[in-house]
Amino acid sequence: MKNKIMRKYAMSEEGAKGFVLAVIACVLSDIALMLPVSLLYFMTGDMLENRIDSGRIAFYITGIAVSLVLIYITQFRQYNATFFSTYKESGIRRITLAESLRKLPLSFFGKRDLSDLTTTILNDCTVIEHTFSHQAAQYYGSIISTVIIAVSLFFFNWRMALAAVWVLPVSLLAVLLSKKAQNFFNRRKNNIRIRSEEGLQEAIETLRDLKSNNAEQKYIDGLDDIIKEYEKKSIAAELGVAAFVVPAQMFLKIGIATTALAGSALLINGELNIISFFMFLLLVSRLYEPMNGTLINLGALNAAQVNIDRTNAMNDTPKQYGKTDFSPESYDIVFDHVGFEYTNGETVLKDVSFTAKQGEVTALIGPSGGGKTTVSRLAARFWDAGKGKITFGGEDISGIDPETLLKYYSIVFQDVTLFNNTIMENIRVGKQNASDEEVLTAARLANCDEFIKRLPNGYNTVIGENGSELSGGERQRISIARAFLKDAPVILLDEATASLDAENETLIQSSLSRLIQNKTVIIIAHRMRTVAGADKIVVINDGRSDEQGSPEELIRRDGIYSSMIKRQTESTEWSIA
Repeated sequence: MKNKIMRKYAMSEEGAKGFVLAVIACVLSDIALMLPVSLLYFMTGDMLENRIDSGRIAFYITGIAVSLVLIYITQFRQYNATFFSTYKESGIRRITLAESLRKLPLSFFGKRDLSDLTTTILNDCTVIEHTFSHQAAQYYGSIISTVIIAVSLFFFNWRMALAAVWVLPVSLLAVLLSKKAQNFFNRRKNNIRIRSEEGLQEAIETLRDLKSNNAEQKYIDGLDDIIKEYEKKSIAAELGVAAFVVPAQMFLKIGIATTALAGSALLINGELNIISFFMFLLLVSRLYEPMNGTLINLGALNAAQVNIDRTNAMNDTPKQYGKTDFSPESYDIVFDHVGFEYTNGETVLKDVSFTAKQGEVTALIGPSGGGKTTVSRLAARFWDAGKGKITFGGEDISGIDPETLLKYYSIVFQDVTLFNNTIMENIRVGKQNASDEEVLTAARLANCDEFIKRLPNGYNTVIGENGSELSGGERQRISIARAFLKDAPVILLDEATASLDAENETLIQSSLSRLIQNKTVIIIAHRMRTVAGADKIVVINDGRSDEQGSPEELIRRDGIYSSMIKRQTESTEWSIA
């Protein structure tokens, strides 16, 4: 049962145990609330039979006091069991999702929008948290306590019990059968909500481009339409729940009528006494109360299933694992007939084979879309190859834990990510325990020192969200400074100098020549002057390693590399007529 609960509701083992205890607490609380009804039944009988004396009065006063104490204790335990355990489990759930994200291949993030992931971690977890603190345990507790009370009624009078409880399974079944319809409405609402969140995030991120192209109003109008559609879908989802829950709640009221009619008939025929008749009328008024809440809770539980499924989907995504005790003796990276395709079936690499040797610069060039960036990502195990093998230091990287592997890599992406912090701390990302002097040295190597000194607070200048206060070239140089600071044995540069002018590119290349000694360097570039000094060039064309060798060797072959140099030389001679 524990495993079923964990799977059904995206819970941890500890959360499943806490949920069971919460259900038990709710059952005891509901039963405790029936104690005053029992006392009232016996007291009414004593009054009608004129059996009230000092001893009876003391009994009922004691009974009332005991009932209040038991109700307080059970309610207190219910509150603790449902709310405290739920909030604890909510923390575990968020941490578990965060840990899952650490182990997911980067291909997962390429397929999912960031606002969608944020929705799962924040909104979905919040919905599940609210459902299990306010509805889930109460729902199951009410079902169990109602069954216990209903069964006990059959020991008094089975005909009256039947007249009272027959509406319960019918109402519950009506809401249970509505689950498919409710999920349909909730999925539609959830999908449009994600679209609206994506649109809002995109509008903020691209506002400058929208304004510069006079496209702001058109985009906002489209976003307004999405938000209005979200409003409609939200209303439809609420109506979808109410369409089943409200009639089911109204149907429960029929049980009071059937109880009164059956009781009246039995009373007239002398088959039921007035005390028992009164007891059943009193009980059904209390019996349906938890069930009213149960039907609402069931609707909420059905609605939360969409959020639970999304959370389970993230947890179920295959993770990347491997050994953590990895210490390579060399830093050669070898691609051996490697192929790769995305999950949608798009083939990116067909057959790539080359060796990036330690102490050498290996440049990957080729037409756009040929697979160069994919090769560099596979080398760092951002993704796993579909066929062939990639080794690092002689070991297959698919058997090495990604975080362990990345300790040996310094990576500079074409798209730089910076944080709303000081320049000093942005560079220190490359090595968390680096001293200020180490940061300064890395910055000088990356040719950052000159522009940083011009800033108001130098290295302590806060550069805004994603480095908005800096130019593209300045942002790129800070990213390169991180690589210098990390000083890892493998360096991956993906168009690292694309945002730099010729002068700064020359300076960076000069710095890189000092950095790469005895290291494995893989560079992706489109400008031929960037890779002119490489030890080895690998031409990636249409998913294959068509050519490889030194620049001089490839020029003599007069192949793709030679053709690319000629075309770039011709482009430099172009001028405005």
